[in-house]
Amino acid sequence: MGAANKVPGVSGGMVAYVAGFYEELIYSLQRVNKNAFKLLISGRIKSFHQYINGRFLLLVFAGTIFSYFSVSRLLDYFLRNYELYVWSLFFGMIIGSIYYILKDFNDWSWKNISGMALGVVIGIAISFMSPAKENDTLFFVFICGIVSVSGMTLPGLSGSFILILMGNYVLLLVDSVNELYKIIVDIMSFDISFLDDAVRMRYLKIISVFTLGSASGLVLFSHIIGFLLKRWHNMVTSVIIGFIAGSLGLVWPWKEVIYKVSEYGEVLYDSLGDKVVENYHRYWPDLTDHINWIAIGYIILGIAVLLALEWYGEKYNIKKEPKRAAKMAQITSDQKK
Repeated sequence: MGAANKVPGVSGGMVAYVAGFYEELIYSLQRVNKNAFKLLISGRIKSFHQYINGRFLLLVFAGTIFSYFSVSRLLDYFLRNYELYVWSLFFGMIIGSIYYILKDFNDWSWKNISGMALGVVIGIAISFMSPAKENDTLFFVFICGIVSVSGMTLPGLSGSFILILMGNYVLLLVDSVNELYKIIVDIMSFDISFLDDAVRMRYLKIISVFTLGSASGLVLFSHIIGFLLKRWHNMVTSVIIGFIAGSLGLVWPWKEVIYKVSEYGEVLYDSLGDKVVENYHRYWPDLTDHINWIAIGYIILGIAVLLALEWYGEKYNIKKEPKRAAKMAQITSDQKK
C-alpha cells in the first residue's frame, strides 16, 4: 500500500480492496476514537490494542513506512528506466481490480448505475486537471496531508496524483521525505548538527505538519466512509467502481510527459535536479512496434497479478474469519468491562 500510495495514478486503497482487507482497514481506523484514548490513558494497553485492531494497523503502517524508503525507491528506478512497462502493469492491475469488484456486485439499480457514472466522471476529470504551483504554507501543507490519504481510504483515487494537482508532490513526497531520511541517518550517527541548519529544519517542520494532517485525514475519512458503508454499502461500492474505472486515464501507458516551464519558457527542476512534471499527453500505441506488444503483455500480466491477489485474499479471509469473530467478541467483552 505504501509503495502504491507514492506512485501518481495508483491508489493504495485499491490494493487493500482487491487484497480483501479494505473494509477491515476502514473499520479499524474508525476505532481510533475517544473510547480508544480512554483505554490508553487508563493504562489498559492490551484492551486498547485489541480495540483498535492493533496488530493489523501496525502491520499496515509499518509496511507503508518501510516501503517509502525501500520499495518506492525500487519503483522509482523502474519508472525511470522502464516507464512504459510499469504503467502497463498498473493499467492491467486496475482492469483486473474492476473485474474483481464487478463480479460480486449484483445491485444494478439506476441509483447505483448513476453513482458509478458519477465516479467515472470525477475520476476522468481529475486525470486531466492541471497542477497548481508549489505552496509550503504550513496550513496548506496540513490540508495536503488530509487530502493525500484519500488514496488509502478511497480506492481508485490516487493521493499522490492529488498532491501533484495541489502542486506539492515534489515538496512533500520527494524533497521532504529525502531530508527526513538524512535526518534519521544523522540521529543514528549521533549527529544533531541539522538543528542549526535552517533549510533542513524547514523540511522537518513541513514533513511533521504533513504527517499530522495525514493522521487526521485517515481518522476523518475512515469515519465518513465507515458511516457511508454501513448505510449505503452498494451505492458506495458503485462510486468506488466508477473512481477506479476513471483512474485508468491516470495510468494509461502510452503518454508523453509535459514538464513545467517558467514564464521565460525554461524547464523547471526540483531540488534533486529532476524536471517537474505538469501533466501528460496521451496517445494510441503504434501496433507495428514490438515494444508496444510487450507493453500489452505486461497489461495481461497485471490482470493475472490481480487474479492471484484475489485468490490469495479469498483464501486468507476464509481462514481468518473464525479468528476475527472471536477477536471481535473479546473486544466487545472488554468494552463491557
